[in-house]
Amino acid sequence: MRVVLPAVFLALFSAVATVFASGPTNQTDKATVLLVVGAPGEEEYAKKFEKWAGLWEKASREGGAKYLSIGLSHTNEATDLEQLKNTLASEPKESASELWLVLLGHGTFDGKEAKFNLRGPDLSAAVLAEWLQPFRRPLALINCASSSGPFINRLSATNRVIVTATRSGYEQNYALFGQYISEAIDDPQADLDKDGQTSLLEAFLMASRRVAEFYNTEGLLATEHALLEDNGDGLGTPADWFSGIRAVRRAKEGALADGLRAHQLHLVPSDQERKLSPEIRAKRDELELAIARLRDTKSQIKEDDYYERLEKLVVELATLYEENAPKSK
Repeated sequence: MRVVLPAVFLALFSAVATVFASGPTNQTDKATVLLVVGAPGEEEYAKKFEKWAGLWEKASREGGAKYLSIGLSHTNEATDLEQLKNTLASEPKESASELWLVLLGHGTFDGKEAKFNLRGPDLSAAVLAEWLQPFRRPLALINCASSSGPFINRLSATNRVIVTATRSGYEQNYALFGQYISEAIDDPQADLDKDGQTSLLEAFLMASRRVAEFYNTEGLLATEHALLEDNGDGLGTPADWFSGIRAVRRAKEGALADGLRAHQLHLVPSDQERKLSPEIRAKRDELELAIARLRDTKSQIKEDDYYERLEKLVVELATLYEENAPKSK
């Protein structure tokens, strides 16, 4: 996220950020991308899912992330569900680096529980919520399947970004969203704020736009409506509630707008972003979210109080960069 600040604060922040950007790149504590390809059902879908998986692998490699995949081979005797459980169990639960969990495939909904279709036993939203409960690290779950909407209700939590291809379990047709977000996650054209990197929010917005364009061009009634949730209220936001990268409508009064946290996650970071350690980036993100919360309450507090609080946060942000800048010889 890049908040709008008074010019004097922007000048201070820009100066120290430029200095810090010349520091050494931290190569430790990489993000993890765990990609799960579900049961394709038909060969046509198998080829599509494999192609999309290749795009995520390429982006992970370019971004320096650890890439793991399930569902593309038959070399393991364990079921795909068992492999996923074991892989998640082996991942660090406390870390400043993100865990990206990407589900490519089909989904089902029986009126009560949404599931992601795997080869063998399927993955329910309830089971996944249980497996992810111990995680305190930043988490991005991108469920590209049909009937994926209920995953938001089950998995919403602090420091999580949940993206689903549909807004409910009843949108059960094959979802195109998986193709478009797989293409957008490393697409410079999706970089709306032109900061040299595509955030998860920007990829979501680009993918949603392309889905809408497909249905409009074909003259078809849209059977999928993607949602993004990252403020922990369990209520997703559709792409058409955004103006640029900022949500201009709210699903719940008083809740922080969705999209702010998602805009802080980049699978392929810019050169400048790579120079920040995961710990410094996490602290930076925390301060930026605090500034966003303050900005959302501006109309409710006195102007002097607002700028006093804003100054405190911006100075703390600038100090964070300054304290971690490389020391001159």
